[in-house]
Amino acid sequence: MMLLRSNIASMQGYVPGYQPEDISSWIKLNTNENPYPPSPKVREAILAEMGDDGASLRTYPSASSQRLREAASELYGFDPSWIIMANGSDELLNNLIRACASEGDEVGYVHPSYSYYATLSEIQGAKVRTFGLTEDFRIAGFPDRYQGRVFFLTTPNAPLGFSFPLSYVEEIARSCQGLLVIDEAYADFADTNALELVRKYENVVVTRTFSKSYALAGMRLGLAIARPEIVAALDKIRDHYNLDRLAQASCIASLGDQEYFRQSCARIRETREWFSAGLRSIGFSLIPSQTNFVFASPPDRNGRRVYDALYSRKILVRHFSDPILAHGLRISIGTRQEMELTLAALAEIA
Repeated sequence: MMLLRSNIASMQGYVPGYQPEDISSWIKLNTNENPYPPSPKVREAILAEMGDDGASLRTYPSASSQRLREAASELYGFDPSWIIMANGSDELLNNLIRACASEGDEVGYVHPSYSYYATLSEIQGAKVRTFGLTEDFRIAGFPDRYQGRVFFLTTPNAPLGFSFPLSYVEEIARSCQGLLVIDEAYADFADTNALELVRKYENVVVTRTFSKSYALAGMRLGLAIARPEIVAALDKIRDHYNLDRLAQASCIASLGDQEYFRQSCARIRETREWFSAGLRSIGFSLIPSQTNFVFASPPDRNGRRVYDALYSRKILVRHFSDPILAHGLRISIGTRQEMELTLAALAEIA
């Protein structure tokens, strides 16, 4: 259609993980959702926000999400001026590209990682450059001075699950002449994070999501921590009411219940280690994970065969058609019972 920009008309849209309509009849391990509900305080906060008649929903929410920034400030130790809240971390990734990359500018990322970076870059009309991984999980061919406007570093990596060492992330920060966006969607399941680099380097931004560790994928919440001038620029770009009232109430309640949060993450990590050991015992190979999923390969390295066999048993995992990933499966960590059933099925299939 001549009415559309040529890059929009020709591009392929991002394809999210499959969400079956009869979700309750599946063991759903394909989109890295938290298998446990959010903090009970979230429900209390939502009901309190709505009141008896829901009348609060007729008025707009806070445009600045200031109370959320203050809650995150107390937790992470950054002034609220260094924090911005968002409608999922995807909104932040999009707006960081919009803020920094003009049409024709370069945006880079590691492949494999979150392929949505490419989609967002193509929408902006930016050029996409990808870098592969070496066998020891370093970035292949990364220059001493990377000139791209934005570089996305997913750590822990999805879909592979490993974390880059903090010292290596710092090397990347020094190499980037533009913005380094450290996508820490899974950092709450890892041993380390890169928040200290935000204070140390003016070009570093860390993004987080509430979809995984806080079990709020259905609420669409995210945040970024960056220098105040970057936060101020993102505030200019975002939708002025980007977080609704119930999402804001959920966020404050979740951040305020760190005991529940820590217990939930610990349960997932414990199940991850048990499941990983079980996979190895039946001949699967896998990368040690710092996330709420594992990337595992069956003995015959035929990921599609195992995916189809699990699907027929109503166990849903993620298989990627990309040739460098097709040999394996990304399996989210569910409850212990779900993972026991999945391991038993894999033992039969493999």
